[in-house]
Order: sequence, then C-alpha cells, then structure tokens
Amino acid sequence: MSNINEKLQQLKDQGVYRVLPVNEGPCEAIIRLNGKDVINLSSNNYLGFANHPRLKEAAKNAIDTYGVGAGAVRTIVGNMDIHEVLDQTIARFKHEEAALVFQSGFACNAGVIQAITDQGDLIISDELNHASIIDGVRLSKADRAVFKHSDMADLERVLKEKRDQYNEVLIITDGVFSMDGDIAKLPEIVKLAKTYRAMTYVDDAHGSGVLGRSGRGTVDHFGLHGQVDFIIGTLSKAIGVVGGYVCGTKVTRDWLLHRGRPLLFSTAMMPSAAAAIIEAFHMLEESTEYTDLLWDNAKYFKKELIKRGFDIGHSETPITPIMIGDEAKTVAFSRELLNQGVYVSGIVFPTVPKGKGRIRCMVSALHTKDMLDRAVSIIDDVAKRMKL
Repeated sequence: MSNINEKLQQLKDQGVYRVLPVNEGPCEAIIRLNGKDVINLSSNNYLGFANHPRLKEAAKNAIDTYGVGAGAVRTIVGNMDIHEVLDQTIARFKHEEAALVFQSGFACNAGVIQAITDQGDLIISDELNHASIIDGVRLSKADRAVFKHSDMADLERVLKEKRDQYNEVLIITDGVFSMDGDIAKLPEIVKLAKTYRAMTYVDDAHGSGVLGRSGRGTVDHFGLHGQVDFIIGTLSKAIGVVGGYVCGTKVTRDWLLHRGRPLLFSTAMMPSAAAAIIEAFHMLEESTEYTDLLWDNAKYFKKELIKRGFDIGHSETPITPIMIGDEAKTVAFSRELLNQGVYVSGIVFPTVPKGKGRIRCMVSALHTKDMLDRAVSIIDDVAKRMKL
C-alpha cells in the first residue's frame, strides 16, 4: 500500500486532499453538515424532489406492496410491473417511442455505448463529456475520436476525415455540460449527423428536469424530437431519486435488454425508488411550478454574482461556476466558505483540467431569495479576504 500512501500524501502536499462531509439529514436548501447548519449550494436536487412528501409517500406504499428489493436482475424475475410502468412513464414524458431504466446514469452510459457500437465503428465524443461517457467509450470495441468542445467546425473535420472508413459513426455529447453549465449545440450536431450518416447520442443528465417544457430536456428545448437516436437521462438529479435511463426506439430497448451489461448482471432498481420516480414525473406533467422556481432562482443568483464581478464562465443553466484557477486556492476557498456557513464544493483536476479550478454553485427551487442573498454576501466577503 506504500504506493497509494505516497499518492495520498501528494494530494495533501498539493492542498487538494479532502475529507468527505457528512450530511445529517435530508438534502434541502439548508442542511446540517458536520454538526453545523449551512446553505447548500452543492446539490443536484434541482427541483427539491429528494425529500418531497409526495415522493416519500409513493416510496412507502411501494415498500408495502413489493418489499425493499427487486430480488433479481430484470431479465430473470426482477422485472416487476412497476418497472414496466416506469419505463412507459418516462417514454411518454419525453415524447419518445420507448425507454429503459438502468440502476444509475453511470451504469446507463457504461451499458448503452458498448452495446450499440462494435469493432469497425467510430465514436466521436466532445472533449468535455462526462466521465461516465468516457468510461463507456472505453468499454466499446469501436475506435474513438474527440472533437474540441462544442466546436462544430472541428466535429465536421473529424467526420470528413473519418466517416467513410467506418460502418457506423456515433456522435456523443452532453446535453448540458456539468462543470460549466453550457448547452450543447444540438441542432448543429443533428444537422452534421444527417449530412454524414451518423447516429446521435445525448447524455441529458443536467438537462432533464431543467430544460424544455416542464423539464423535458435538451431535445425538447431545441424541438428535436425524433431526431436524436439515443437520449440518456438521470433520475438522481432533478428527479431526486436514483437511476438512469435511455430513450429511443423500441428496437433499441429490445436490444439493450439482451446486451446492456449492467441490466444483465446487476439487480433491478428498488421498487420504492421506481414508485417515487413515477410520482415525480406525474408532478412535472401537472405543473411548471418547480422548473419555474428553479430558473427564477438561478437567474437571480447569477445576476447578483455578476454584479459583484465574479467570473461565471459561459453558464447557460442553473449550474453556476465561479472560476478560480489555482487548485489549492479553490479548495481553500471552498473550505472557508463552509466555515462561514455556505457549502459549495471545490472542483479541481481531474474533474476539470489543471489550472481550471472553480467552485460550482448549484441553485435549486428550494432556495429563497434571502438564502441566496446571504450566500452571495458570504462568497463576496470570503473572496475579498482571500484576494481571489
């Protein structure tokens, strides 16, 4: 273990070693972290569903009906009727032909990418795609290429150079990029895909529940229904529970039930989680209240940060980075904010490139304007004291 100990010491020497914080209650706008009440600006619980009474009641009722676990993988006896209802609910909400739920968003990318590509194919991926996409691509037998972030000229260059050398070509992009909060140029990607006979794959983890009508996602935001081959989403962010899903054709769903390895070799989602997720989608179908609150808070928070001179990058969504640069300063900034009553995580290498450290603020529908004012005031005071 000496090698690992040496690497851990290097992290400590660089000022980026961290100890996990412990949240002592539900994920709300105010949380009790390490025994202290703080404003929470680090959660993906965009709509406040993670502790919503309607979701909790649905989960409790499902436990009484189904028990606490599915008991098997979906392809044996773990496929309960509630899982089928969940798949159908998501497909209807997303306006797609079919959907299939995986145990997590990470598992979804790991399972889908390797199942839909093979030797003789090419995967072209945005350079800032999520780690789960990168790992999913590594599991595939296909060749791979990377295009510069949201650079359509560079994407077309790769397509021109390589398209004719491969059977199938798959273009993969995040819908919303999780570290910068910018939105993929999906209309242009779809247009290039049609021109060069390529398939499209969008990981909409941070777009689902946030963009589009009632949070239907990036595809809905751009009006591209039926034009994206594979739409990936998560059920642990805006939906507030756990899991991931892929939307597409019925043929896609049928194939993944035979070749999606996380589905074949891991127990199905807990029925209580499935029930809570179904209730969350019902709530989104009923009202835009939650997404409206989220966006109102996000716009207000961004405006207040910009007014004070902070660099929030190119964010177009509630994900709001405050760019710092130096890794050690970023971690120190995050630590001091916590001391002052605001929890916002520092993001450093390898999550972002070296020299691109930032704190990533995540506003939710649960925050009040008073909470956001207090958070901005503390962020401003600490930044001035630390000369950032």
